[in-house]
Amino acid sequence: MTMVLLFVLLITLILAAVYFVLKQKNMHNWIGAYLWQCLKPKPKVKGPKHILFCFVDHFEPQWKNKNDIELERARVDRWYNDYPKMAEKHRDADGHYPKHVFFYPEEEYRHEHLAKLSDLCARGFGEIEIHLHHEDDTAENLSNTLTGFAKVLHEQHGALPLNPTTRQIQYAFIHGNWSLDNSLPDGKHCGVNNELKVLKETGCYIDMTLPCAPSPAQTSKINSIYYATGQDGKCKSHNNGIDVEVNKTATGDLMILQGPIGLNFEWRTPSGMPHIENSDVRKTAPPLKSRIDQWVNSNIHVKGRPEWVFIKVHTHGAQEGDMNTLLGEPRDFLHSYLETQYNDGEEYILHYVSAREMYNIAKAAEADMSGNPNKYRDFILAKPSFKLNS
Repeated sequence: MTMVLLFVLLITLILAAVYFVLKQKNMHNWIGAYLWQCLKPKPKVKGPKHILFCFVDHFEPQWKNKNDIELERARVDRWYNDYPKMAEKHRDADGHYPKHVFFYPEEEYRHEHLAKLSDLCARGFGEIEIHLHHEDDTAENLSNTLTGFAKVLHEQHGALPLNPTTRQIQYAFIHGNWSLDNSLPDGKHCGVNNELKVLKETGCYIDMTLPCAPSPAQTSKINSIYYATGQDGKCKSHNNGIDVEVNKTATGDLMILQGPIGLNFEWRTPSGMPHIENSDVRKTAPPLKSRIDQWVNSNIHVKGRPEWVFIKVHTHGAQEGDMNTLLGEPRDFLHSYLETQYNDGEEYILHYVSAREMYNIAKAAEADMSGNPNKYRDFILAKPSFKLNS
C-alpha cells in the first residue's frame, strides 16, 4: 500500500511540475489542443497543395521613441528603399512579388509615412491594414477611432476596400499588445468587452492577431480559420469558435485567421528545449528551414478544402534590430526556400497573398470554389487603389 501511495505522490508531483512549467509560458492555454491536432490524421489531398503565404507586420515607426520624427523617417525610409530590392528577386506561381502587409497603428498616424507605404503597395509590394493600441477604452470611442482611421486611410492613401453592397470601408485588424476582445488579465491594453461587435460594425472583415504565445491572451483554439461571436459584458469570446467550412453559412461576428503555433523540436533553445513556434519572424526567430516546413505542415485550411493551405506569419518591422533579418539575407532565404521547395507545380503551388486576398480566398473556399485559388484573390473585396507617392 505504501508503495502505491508513493507512486501516486510521485506522479502527482511530476504532473504538478509539468503544469507549473507550462503555465510559466501560458502553454496550458493551447498545448492540449496542439497535442490533439498532432494525433489526428491529416485529410487526404488530390493533386497539388496550394500554399497561400501572407506576411503581416505590426508596423510601428514610433516604437520606444515617440518624440523623434527623424528616427521615424529613417525607419520608414529603410523599408521604402530596401524592401523592393529584396522582393523584386522573387515571384510566386502567379508572377506576384512577396506581399508585405503593413498593419499601421492609428495612434502613430503621419501622412508622410503612409504616403510612402501606399507607394510601395501601388507597385505591388503589399497592402495597408489597421493596427491599434488602446487602454481603458469604451465601445463608443473605439468605434469612432476605427471608423475615422479607416476613412483617412481610404480617402488620403487609397488603402482599404469597399464593401461591394453597402460601400462601407472594410479593413483587416491586428490588436496591439495581443489583447483582442479585452483578453489580457485585468483588462489591460483594451478595456472593451465584446470588442468583436465593435469591429464588425465598423467594417472589420477579418482579425489576424493570433497566435500570440506566450501571451496569456493566446486562445485555446489554434491553427484554425473560424468565426467568433462576441458576447455582451464578456471578454475573449474568440477563445473558441466555429470553423469556416465549405458549403456552410457564415456563423458569428468575425472571421479569425490564425498563424501556425506548436513546438519545433529541430529548433532548440540554448537550454536544449524545443522552441515554441508562434509565427513570429525576427532576428532572434529567423525563418529557418524547419520553421518554414512546420508552417506548411500545420495545415491551416478551410474545413473541406485541405488543398489550400494558409500560412500567416508576423513581425514588428520598424524595430532596427530586426531589419537586417526582414530586409536582408534571412528574408531572401525565406522566399527562395518557399519558391524552390513549395512551388514545383506538381506537389505544391505557391501564392503570395495579402490579408485581403487571404480573406477572399477563404470565403471562396466556403462558397465551394475549387481549383487554383489565384482566381479568387478579389472574390468579394476588390483591390484598393493605392496612391503613388508624388
